[in-house]
Amino acid sequence: MRAVEVHTPGEPPRVVERAEPDGATVALLAAPITPLDLLCASGASYFGVPRTPYVPGVQGVGTLDGQPVWFPTSAGMAPGDGSMAERVAVPAGAAVPLPAGADPTEVAALGLSAVAALMALTWRGELAEGETVLVLGGGGVVGQAAVQLARRYGAARVVAAARSHEGQQRALAAGADAVVELGGEDLEELAGRLGRALDGPADLVLDPLYGVPAAAAARCLRSGGRLVNLGGSAAEHAPIDSSTLRSRSLRLLGYTNNELTLEQRAQAVATVAGHAAAGELAVAHEVVPLAGAPEAWRRQAAGLTSGRLVLVP
Repeated sequence: MRAVEVHTPGEPPRVVERAEPDGATVALLAAPITPLDLLCASGASYFGVPRTPYVPGVQGVGTLDGQPVWFPTSAGMAPGDGSMAERVAVPAGAAVPLPAGADPTEVAALGLSAVAALMALTWRGELAEGETVLVLGGGGVVGQAAVQLARRYGAARVVAAARSHEGQQRALAAGADAVVELGGEDLEELAGRLGRALDGPADLVLDPLYGVPAAAAARCLRSGGRLVNLGGSAAEHAPIDSSTLRSRSLRLLGYTNNELTLEQRAQAVATVAGHAAAGELAVAHEVVPLAGAPEAWRRQAAGLTSGRLVLVP
Protein backbone atom coordinates (compact mmCIF):
# COMPACT_ATOMS: atom_id res chain seq x y z
CA MET A 1 0.00 0.00 0.00
CA ARG A 2 1.02 3.64 -0.39
CA ALA A 3 1.73 5.63 2.73
CA VAL A 4 3.22 8.93 3.82
CA GLU A 5 6.29 8.52 6.04
CA VAL A 6 8.21 10.94 8.22
CA HIS A 7 11.87 9.96 8.15
CA THR A 8 13.59 13.02 9.65
CA PRO A 9 11.87 15.24 12.25
CA GLY A 10 11.34 18.73 10.91
CA GLU A 11 11.55 17.72 7.26
CA PRO A 12 8.67 17.02 4.83
CA PRO A 13 7.58 13.37 4.63
CA ARG A 14 7.92 11.00 1.68
CA VAL A 15 5.38 8.80 -0.09
CA VAL A 16 6.49 5.17 0.06
CA GLU A 17 5.26 1.62 -0.48
CA ARG A 18 4.94 -0.41 2.68
CA ALA A 19 3.20 -3.54 3.94
CA GLU A 20 -0.38 -3.30 5.14
CA PRO A 21 -0.80 -3.26 8.93
CA ASP A 22 -1.98 -6.35 10.79
CA GLY A 23 -5.38 -6.70 12.42
CA ALA A 24 -8.54 -4.69 11.83
CA THR A 25 -7.90 -1.88 9.38
CA VAL A 26 -9.77 1.11 8.01
CA ALA A 27 -9.66 1.80 4.27
CA LEU A 28 -8.76 5.47 4.07
CA LEU A 29 -11.09 7.97 2.41
CA ALA A 30 -9.60 11.24 3.67
CA ALA A 31 -6.92 12.44 6.09
CA PRO A 32 -6.33 16.11 6.95
CA ILE A 33 -2.90 17.70 7.36
CA THR A 34 -3.23 19.68 10.59
CA PRO A 35 -0.90 21.97 12.55
CA LEU A 36 -0.74 19.24 15.23
CA ASP A 37 0.64 16.78 12.67
CA LEU A 38 3.46 19.18 11.80
CA LEU A 39 4.13 19.95 15.46
CA CYS A 40 4.38 16.26 16.36
CA ALA A 41 6.66 15.58 13.38
CA SER A 42 8.93 18.51 14.21
CA GLY A 43 10.50 16.77 17.19
CA ALA A 44 10.13 20.05 19.12
CA SER A 45 6.76 19.39 20.79
CA TYR A 46 6.18 18.41 24.41
CA PHE A 47 5.54 14.87 23.13
CA GLY A 48 9.26 14.57 22.40
CA VAL A 49 11.07 13.39 19.29
CA PRO A 50 8.96 10.76 17.48
CA ARG A 51 10.35 7.36 16.64
CA THR A 52 10.97 7.34 12.87
CA PRO A 53 10.02 6.33 10.28
CA TYR A 54 6.34 6.63 11.03
CA VAL A 55 3.10 7.48 9.22
CA PRO A 56 1.75 10.86 10.44
CA GLY A 57 -1.90 11.84 10.80
CA VAL A 58 -3.77 12.17 14.09
CA GLN A 59 -7.22 11.62 12.54
CA GLY A 60 -8.94 10.47 9.40
CA VAL A 61 -12.10 9.20 7.73
CA GLY A 62 -12.45 5.80 6.12
CA THR A 63 -14.55 2.67 5.92
CA LEU A 64 -14.55 -0.14 8.46
CA ASP A 65 -16.51 -3.24 7.45
CA GLY A 66 -18.29 -1.11 4.87
CA GLN A 67 -19.33 1.58 7.38
CA PRO A 68 -17.97 5.15 6.99
CA VAL A 69 -16.18 6.15 10.20
CA TRP A 70 -14.05 8.90 11.69
CA PHE A 71 -11.03 7.62 13.61
CA PRO A 72 -8.24 9.05 15.80
CA THR A 73 -4.60 7.99 16.14
CA SER A 74 -1.73 8.91 18.46
CA ALA A 75 0.81 9.25 15.63
CA GLY A 76 3.71 11.49 16.64
CA MET A 77 2.51 11.58 20.24
CA ALA A 78 3.27 7.92 20.92
CA PRO A 79 4.96 5.13 18.92
CA GLY A 80 2.85 3.92 16.02
CA ASP A 81 1.44 4.97 12.68
CA GLY A 82 -1.28 7.43 11.77
CA SER A 83 -3.94 8.10 9.18
CA MET A 84 -1.95 9.08 6.07
CA ALA A 85 -1.90 5.63 4.45
CA GLU A 86 -4.25 3.64 2.24
CA ARG A 87 -5.02 1.29 5.14
CA VAL A 88 -4.82 2.21 8.82
CA ALA A 89 -4.86 0.01 11.92
CA VAL A 90 -7.43 1.34 14.40
CA PRO A 91 -7.91 0.07 17.97
CA ALA A 92 -11.22 -1.62 18.73
CA GLY A 93 -13.88 0.87 19.72
CA ALA A 94 -11.96 3.96 18.56
CA ALA A 95 -13.84 4.51 15.28
CA VAL A 96 -16.96 6.70 15.30
CA PRO A 97 -19.70 5.78 12.76
CA LEU A 98 -20.71 8.66 10.49
CA PRO A 99 -24.29 9.54 9.55
CA ALA A 100 -25.64 8.93 6.07
CA GLY A 101 -24.85 11.77 3.72
CA ALA A 102 -21.71 12.95 5.51
CA ASP A 103 -19.01 13.82 2.95
CA PRO A 104 -15.71 12.16 3.96
CA THR A 105 -13.47 15.06 2.90
CA GLU A 106 -15.73 17.61 4.62
CA VAL A 107 -15.76 15.63 7.87
CA ALA A 108 -11.98 15.18 7.65
CA ALA A 109 -11.53 18.93 7.12
CA LEU A 110 -13.72 19.70 10.14
CA GLY A 111 -12.43 16.92 12.39
CA LEU A 112 -11.05 17.74 15.82
CA SER A 113 -10.91 21.46 15.02
CA ALA A 114 -14.70 21.57 14.80
CA VAL A 115 -14.96 19.38 17.90
CA ALA A 116 -12.87 21.97 19.75
CA ALA A 117 -15.08 24.81 18.49
CA LEU A 118 -18.27 22.97 19.45
CA MET A 119 -17.19 21.94 22.93
CA ALA A 120 -15.42 25.21 23.77
CA LEU A 121 -18.59 27.11 22.90
CA THR A 122 -21.17 24.85 24.50
CA TRP A 123 -19.61 22.63 27.16
CA ARG A 124 -16.88 24.97 28.40
CA GLY A 125 -18.24 28.36 27.37
CA GLU A 126 -21.88 27.63 28.25
CA LEU A 127 -23.23 29.56 25.24
CA ALA A 128 -26.80 30.71 25.89
CA GLU A 129 -29.60 31.77 23.56
CA GLY A 130 -29.38 35.38 22.44
CA GLU A 131 -25.76 36.02 23.44
CA THR A 132 -23.10 37.93 21.50
CA VAL A 133 -20.01 35.90 20.59
CA LEU A 134 -16.60 37.17 19.48
CA VAL A 135 -14.47 34.63 17.59
CA LEU A 136 -10.75 35.36 17.36
CA GLY A 137 -8.87 33.70 14.50
CA GLY A 138 -12.14 33.58 12.58
CA GLY A 139 -10.51 32.65 9.27
CA GLY A 140 -9.01 29.39 10.52
CA VAL A 141 -10.77 26.04 10.66
CA VAL A 142 -11.61 26.40 14.37
CA GLY A 143 -12.80 29.96 13.77
CA GLN A 144 -14.95 29.17 10.74
CA ALA A 145 -16.58 26.28 12.59
CA ALA A 146 -17.08 28.43 15.70
CA VAL A 147 -18.87 31.17 13.74
CA GLN A 148 -21.34 28.66 12.28
CA LEU A 149 -21.81 26.69 15.50
CA ALA A 150 -22.29 29.80 17.62
CA ARG A 151 -25.17 30.78 15.34
CA ARG A 152 -26.52 27.22 15.31
CA TYR A 153 -26.56 27.09 19.12
CA GLY A 154 -28.35 30.35 19.72
CA ALA A 155 -25.99 33.34 19.41
CA ALA A 156 -27.81 36.51 18.34
CA ARG A 157 -24.68 38.24 17.01
CA VAL A 158 -21.34 36.76 15.96
CA VAL A 159 -18.29 38.92 15.24
CA ALA A 160 -15.05 37.41 13.94
CA ALA A 161 -11.51 38.78 13.94
CA ALA A 162 -8.83 37.62 11.49
CA ARG A 163 -5.43 38.87 10.41
CA SER A 164 -5.62 38.55 6.63
CA HIS A 165 -8.21 39.78 4.16
CA GLU A 166 -8.66 36.18 2.99
CA GLY A 167 -9.30 35.04 6.56
CA GLN A 168 -11.85 37.80 7.06
CA GLN A 169 -13.65 36.74 3.88
CA ARG A 170 -13.76 33.12 5.08
CA ALA A 171 -15.29 34.29 8.36
CA LEU A 172 -17.91 36.31 6.50
CA ALA A 173 -18.67 33.31 4.29
CA ALA A 174 -19.15 31.27 7.48
CA GLY A 175 -21.84 33.72 8.58
CA ALA A 176 -20.15 36.34 10.77
CA ASP A 177 -22.19 39.53 11.16
CA ALA A 178 -19.01 41.62 11.05
CA VAL A 179 -15.26 41.10 10.81
CA VAL A 180 -12.34 42.95 12.37
CA GLU A 181 -8.76 43.04 11.13
CA LEU A 182 -6.20 41.74 13.62
CA GLY A 183 -2.69 43.13 13.56
CA GLY A 184 -0.26 45.31 15.42
CA GLU A 185 0.51 45.41 19.12
CA ASP A 186 -1.63 48.40 20.14
CA LEU A 187 -3.99 46.83 22.65
CA GLU A 188 -6.15 49.93 23.14
CA GLU A 189 -6.61 50.46 19.42
CA LEU A 190 -7.56 46.82 18.79
CA ALA A 191 -9.97 46.81 21.73
CA GLY A 192 -11.62 49.88 20.22
CA ARG A 193 -11.99 48.22 16.80
CA LEU A 194 -13.45 45.08 18.35
CA GLY A 195 -15.84 47.08 20.51
CA ARG A 196 -17.16 49.08 17.56
CA ALA A 197 -17.79 45.92 15.53
CA LEU A 198 -19.53 44.23 18.46
CA ASP A 199 -21.84 47.23 18.94
CA GLY A 200 -22.16 46.41 22.63
CA PRO A 201 -20.41 44.08 25.09
CA ALA A 202 -19.68 40.47 24.18
CA ASP A 203 -20.92 37.62 26.36
CA LEU A 204 -18.43 35.01 25.18
CA VAL A 205 -15.04 35.11 23.43
CA LEU A 206 -13.62 32.05 21.69
CA ASP A 207 -9.84 32.49 21.60
CA PRO A 208 -7.35 30.21 19.79
CA LEU A 209 -4.75 33.02 19.69
CA TYR A 210 -4.05 34.47 23.16
CA GLY A 211 -1.55 37.39 23.32
CA VAL A 212 -2.70 40.95 22.55
CA PRO A 213 -5.88 39.78 20.74
CA ALA A 214 -7.09 37.98 23.87
CA ALA A 215 -6.29 40.98 26.08
CA ALA A 216 -8.16 43.31 23.72
CA ALA A 217 -11.13 40.93 23.55
CA ALA A 218 -11.29 40.69 27.36
CA ARG A 219 -11.87 44.45 27.50
CA CYS A 220 -14.97 43.97 25.33
CA LEU A 221 -16.68 41.47 27.64
CA ARG A 222 -19.69 42.34 29.75
CA SER A 223 -19.68 41.91 33.51
CA GLY A 224 -19.47 38.17 34.17
CA GLY A 225 -18.44 37.46 30.57
CA ARG A 226 -16.38 34.42 29.59
CA LEU A 227 -13.22 34.01 27.50
CA VAL A 228 -12.41 30.44 26.48
CA ASN A 229 -8.81 29.95 25.37
CA LEU A 230 -7.96 26.92 23.27
CA GLY A 231 -4.62 27.89 21.76
CA GLY A 232 -1.67 30.24 21.72
CA SER A 233 -0.88 30.74 18.04
CA ALA A 234 -0.34 34.49 18.57
CA ALA A 235 1.60 34.31 21.86
CA GLU A 236 2.02 32.24 25.01
CA HIS A 237 1.44 35.27 27.24
CA ALA A 238 -1.33 37.88 27.21
CA PRO A 239 -1.27 41.36 28.82
CA ILE A 240 -4.64 40.97 30.55
CA ASP A 241 -4.62 43.43 33.44
CA SER A 242 -6.00 42.70 36.87
CA SER A 243 -8.38 45.67 36.83
CA THR A 244 -10.14 44.34 33.72
CA LEU A 245 -10.65 40.95 35.36
CA ARG A 246 -11.74 42.29 38.73
CA SER A 247 -13.93 45.18 37.63
CA ARG A 248 -16.07 42.91 35.44
CA SER A 249 -15.77 39.62 37.38
CA LEU A 250 -14.63 37.94 34.17
CA ARG A 251 -14.11 34.21 33.76
CA LEU A 252 -11.01 33.08 31.85
CA LEU A 253 -11.37 29.41 30.94
CA GLY A 254 -8.98 26.96 29.31
CA TYR A 255 -10.04 24.24 26.89
CA THR A 256 -8.37 21.21 25.33
CA ASN A 257 -9.82 18.26 23.43
CA ASN A 258 -7.59 16.05 25.59
CA GLU A 259 -9.91 16.74 28.53
CA LEU A 260 -12.85 15.06 26.79
CA THR A 261 -13.79 11.51 27.69
CA LEU A 262 -13.91 9.02 24.83
CA GLU A 263 -17.71 9.17 25.01
CA GLN A 264 -17.75 12.98 24.87
CA ARG A 265 -15.38 13.02 21.90
CA ALA A 266 -17.38 10.39 20.02
CA GLN A 267 -20.62 12.29 20.61
CA ALA A 268 -19.01 15.56 19.53
CA VAL A 269 -17.64 14.00 16.33
CA ALA A 270 -21.07 12.54 15.56
CA THR A 271 -22.68 15.94 16.19
CA VAL A 272 -20.19 17.73 13.91
CA ALA A 273 -20.68 15.11 11.18
CA GLY A 274 -24.45 15.41 11.55
CA HIS A 275 -24.33 19.17 11.07
CA ALA A 276 -22.07 18.67 8.03
CA ALA A 277 -24.43 16.09 6.52
CA ALA A 278 -27.35 18.49 7.03
CA GLY A 279 -25.50 21.28 5.21
CA GLU A 280 -25.19 23.32 8.42
CA LEU A 281 -21.41 23.20 8.84
CA ALA A 282 -18.55 23.47 6.35
CA VAL A 283 -15.04 24.94 6.24
CA ALA A 284 -12.75 25.95 3.40
CA HIS A 285 -10.61 23.00 2.35
CA GLU A 286 -8.62 21.63 -0.56
CA VAL A 287 -8.43 17.99 -1.64
CA VAL A 288 -4.91 16.72 -2.43
CA PRO A 289 -3.97 13.23 -3.72
CA LEU A 290 -1.87 11.15 -1.34
CA ALA A 291 1.01 11.34 -3.82
CA GLY A 292 1.07 15.11 -3.35
CA ALA A 293 1.55 14.90 0.42
CA PRO A 294 5.17 16.19 0.55
CA GLU A 295 4.35 19.43 -1.28
CA ALA A 296 1.09 19.85 0.64
CA TRP A 297 3.06 19.42 3.88
CA ARG A 298 5.47 22.20 2.79
CA ARG A 299 2.54 24.49 1.98
CA GLN A 300 0.96 23.86 5.38
CA ALA A 301 4.27 24.61 7.09
CA ALA A 302 4.66 27.86 5.13
CA GLY A 303 1.05 28.94 5.64
CA LEU A 304 0.43 28.91 1.88
CA THR A 305 -3.06 27.42 2.02
CA SER A 306 -6.57 28.74 1.49
CA GLY A 307 -8.08 26.19 3.86
CA ARG A 308 -7.51 22.78 5.40
CA LEU A 309 -5.54 20.41 3.16
CA VAL A 310 -7.13 16.96 2.98
CA LEU A 311 -5.31 13.94 1.52
CA VAL A 312 -7.25 11.32 -0.40
CA PRO A 313 -5.86 7.99 -1.70
